[in-house]
Amino acid sequence: ELRGCRLGPCWWGGALILVAQVARAGGLVLLFESAERYSLVLSIAGLVLLLAGVDVFRRVGPILLFLVLMVPLPGRIHNAISAPLQGQAAGGAVFVLELLGVTVVREGNLMVLDDSVSVGVAEACSGLRMLTAFVVVGSVLAYVIARPRWQKFVMLISTVPVAIVCNIVRLVITAELFRVTSSETAERFFHDFAGWTMMPMAVMCLLAELWVMSRLVLPDTPSIDPINSPLRTSSG
Repeated sequence: ELRGCRLGPCWWGGALILVAQVARAGGLVLLFESAERYSLVLSIAGLVLLLAGVDVFRRVGPILLFLVLMVPLPGRIHNAISAPLQGQAAGGAVFVLELLGVTVVREGNLMVLDDSVSVGVAEACSGLRMLTAFVVVGSVLAYVIARPRWQKFVMLISTVPVAIVCNIVRLVITAELFRVTSSETAERFFHDFAGWTMMPMAVMCLLAELWVMSRLVLPDTPSIDPINSPLRTSSG
């Protein structure tokens, strides 16, 4: 597809790079880190437009937009999303622990297990960083697989609940380790081992989802002419 695009410099790319550098300077002066970070993505987009032209820029537009995910969310957006995710993670962990027969008392984002062990669901436990990583993985997987667009869209949207479920699983296992082992072992699991295992778990969930969707779609069957069908028997 790129080979068929017309190549040629577009000077509007230089203007886009200039806007990006102004945004970067403003972010440095006003201590607005998000403007400084997003200016990098804008600079890359301007460079593509300047060197390759409009046709290539339109073709790779979704990829350039995808680069926005490499930049941390602005503080206000981060806080607006992190707090509900934090409470949701705590509530989900309490629900699963109670199903497992553990006595849990929730006090805000603090869980008290068996009236003796306290486990706090901190802001880092909200799963927001994990959610961003899962969206990246889900987007790449949706881009490379040969599936109908509706299946790609469903899989991309499902990365959000998959991330929430994986984070709840991590919190439940960590809480159980706090209850039956030492706090050092539980913290090591949460920060080290669990961080490596959540991504394969999420990928397996997405692949299982693709398998289910493939089972829901019936293959096309040829239509049968009721008049000229060989199964029709003649009478008389």
